[in-house]
Amino acid sequence: MKNKPLVLFVLSVTSVIAFVSLSFWHLTANYFFTTQAQNRELIISFLDIGQGDAALIKTPAGHNILIDGGPGTKILEPLSKELSWYDKTIDLMILTHPHSDHVDGLIPVLKRYEVKQILSTGVVHSSPTYLAWLDLVREQNIPLTIVDREQTIDLGSDCCLQLIYPLTNLSGREVTNLNNSSIVARLLYKDTSFLFMGDAEIEVEQELIQVAVVLKSDVLKAGHHGSDTSSSKEFLDLVRPEFAIISSGIDNSFGHPSRRALKRLERVGASILRTDELGTIRIMSDGKTCFFP
Repeated sequence: MKNKPLVLFVLSVTSVIAFVSLSFWHLTANYFFTTQAQNRELIISFLDIGQGDAALIKTPAGHNILIDGGPGTKILEPLSKELSWYDKTIDLMILTHPHSDHVDGLIPVLKRYEVKQILSTGVVHSSPTYLAWLDLVREQNIPLTIVDREQTIDLGSDCCLQLIYPLTNLSGREVTNLNNSSIVARLLYKDTSFLFMGDAEIEVEQELIQVAVVLKSDVLKAGHHGSDTSSSKEFLDLVRPEFAIISSGIDNSFGHPSRRALKRLERVGASILRTDELGTIRIMSDGKTCFFP
């Protein structure tokens, strides 16, 4: 294996983190997601953090789930605008994969907010910010669960989070294309659904199609910032989103989003909402319909 010392280092760091099984998370979720006041609406804020990903889910049970943190420390300002001044708790943090435009902002979040649970893949990566994030998780003794198979987390109030990728254990492994190690999740609230693709590319889309995972969703957080390497026609034909969210930075050097990906989204009838054009994007659901206020 390449970079064996790095692998051993990461394993030594992660071994002292309180890795818990998803079955344990399911039990603790019973406490975390039933002790707060019940709300009627689900609110998802796709934060304006430049060229990267960060999404805050506020569940009907009144809890906060943060998926990725974007680059640098930009997340702190838009995140504070979405949370009440007294609300300093992130009930669940999800790192889809350890590229800097997803993990960097999670470090200042850990320093400012109380994070109760974390999900990641445990994949090996040598970036200083990823290793610093692992160190901070260990120092704060936050339970960290490895996502390695399909699981469903009950969030209460007719809401749940389906973890549909990866389908194998990547903990302690080197992966050639980190984008394709992304955690993919589908959020359900009564009759509405939301698909979060991380940076997963067409290869992951094809795998999900082959294993017959239900992909139909009202809202799609498009994979890889609207890159042409994601959002294939076959995949979009199954998702059929009403809204497609693209998180990308203004005039970014990657050319995101791709014109071809935008055309494919348009052909399936999706209303395309982009953070580089609109800033933070809030999608709400009353359990029957999704709307963009």
